[in-house]
Amino acid sequence: MTAASFHKVLSDPRTAAIGAILLQRGVRPGARVIVVGCGSGREAAALAGQLSAAVVGIDVLDGFDPAARQYATLQLGDAQALDFADASFDVVFSYHALEHIPDPHRALQEMARVLRPGGVFCVGTPNRTRLFGYIGGNSTWPEKIRWNLADWQARLKGRFRNELGAHAGYSSGELQGMLRQHFSSAESSTRQYFLNLYARHPRLIACLADSGLGHVLFPSIYFVGVR
Repeated sequence: MTAASFHKVLSDPRTAAIGAILLQRGVRPGARVIVVGCGSGREAAALAGQLSAAVVGIDVLDGFDPAARQYATLQLGDAQALDFADASFDVVFSYHALEHIPDPHRALQEMARVLRPGGVFCVGTPNRTRLFGYIGGNSTWPEKIRWNLADWQARLKGRFRNELGAHAGYSSGELQGMLRQHFSSAESSTRQYFLNLYARHPRLIACLADSGLGHVLFPSIYFVGVR
């Protein structure tokens, strides 16, 4: 693989922001990592490079990027019934997947089961209390506008819930409450995530977080903790 294609697979600012948080939590080279709901697998590949880790990514759809397969093990799997032994991994990572899973509590129970005692997890979802979403990423502006309009239509109809087909996510309190049912600790890393992602604007991010405006302006939320 050329250096250019290598960079294309591993360069992902959003995953890099999460990877930096995991490194701060003491994740060491050689760690065993599972990415639950890995999509194309590019996030898993990015983590493998950033953390120098052995990464496994699972998803219900076989849409894996062939280039990502060179850096991570990517395979079909159900988050609600992970095909791995207890305590198989040092790190569990799930990025914008939980809101799509029919039984999120079952998925979290499975994530806790395959995580070793003292192992680190990181879970992120859309922020259900956001005013706008889909700001980052590679989608086009017409797509972002269309998706935000669909979200607001669902809100007005009282249908802005994951189980009703909306890409709603969870409020910070909802997600933390769910995580604390399955893990020993669950601490918000939303502020640090956006500080990492927008490192050139630390005062703005701090202002949003400290003023409480992040509650409606941060499009996504993130929690880290241990089993």
